[in-house]
Amino acid sequence: MRRIFATGLLAVVGVLAMESTASAQEIQLTGPLAGAPAVRELRWHRNKRFEIAPAISFTLLDEYQRTIFAGARLQYHLTDWLGLGAWGAYGVVHLNTALTDEIDKVNKDRWDSSRDNDALTAVDRNASLLSVGYDFPQQLGKIQWVVAPQVTAVPFRGKLALFEKAFVDTDLYFFAGPAFIGVVEREDYSVADFGNPNKTVLENGKPVKSYPTASRVAIAPTFGAGLSFFPGSWSGIGLEYRALPFSWNNSGFDSQGGPPDENGPDSIVDEKDRQFRFNQMITISFSVFLPTDIKVSP
Repeated sequence: MRRIFATGLLAVVGVLAMESTASAQEIQLTGPLAGAPAVRELRWHRNKRFEIAPAISFTLLDEYQRTIFAGARLQYHLTDWLGLGAWGAYGVVHLNTALTDEIDKVNKDRWDSSRDNDALTAVDRNASLLSVGYDFPQQLGKIQWVVAPQVTAVPFRGKLALFEKAFVDTDLYFFAGPAFIGVVEREDYSVADFGNPNKTVLENGKPVKSYPTASRVAIAPTFGAGLSFFPGSWSGIGLEYRALPFSWNNSGFDSQGGPPDENGPDSIVDEKDRQFRFNQMITISFSVFLPTDIKVSP
């Protein structure tokens, strides 16, 4: 039995060790299918058409304030899979988060109860006040507007079935480009400004005014992806995700520039206090394509 088992094992190993080659035969189509394209009469929803798409956008994962933007996307599609255009939006509504409301309540209670407390020195009070003013929501940074030239690529398209009865043309697209962002942040401010009658926010030791803000233009990359649904030959509905990563001071805090290693407060609110944020938003749009007549592939 041992000899039979050993002989069988050697035979199996020998078969596995033998080199083998594979070959295939190319099949040439003849008849009416010879040279035919993979798809006929494909509807080109984008090819050589202008797109005008009013849109509304909602920011995501905000710490202190949510923003709703009204805007639009304008594009010209060189082909059915490549387009050049721009997206722009303006912040029309700014909504405080629950965290902002809680900070504002606790902060006002603290200042109202401690403004006459001799145990809290003016220096300590001013240093704390520099980061969190009496009216906290007024010092928050805002994205006021965005203009973004972009390139759009559409690598995938197909049909989406609704309840297995209605079918709608759908495509998945990606976009990227530079963004010009109008940002409103706290103006540069220091402890020394409390003694300046033109800049102070204090009256009898109590903050009575909001910190001044200033506008600037930030430049950042923007990119994302979206889905387009085409219910008709001249219209489309879009849902897209967009990222706008850049550094800004969205809280108005004095949090950087001091010890240790410039990772602590330095009693000055300036550009050192800007921190990197991966700003995100969701956009819903309605597209109109011109000319309205759709093209169809041969």
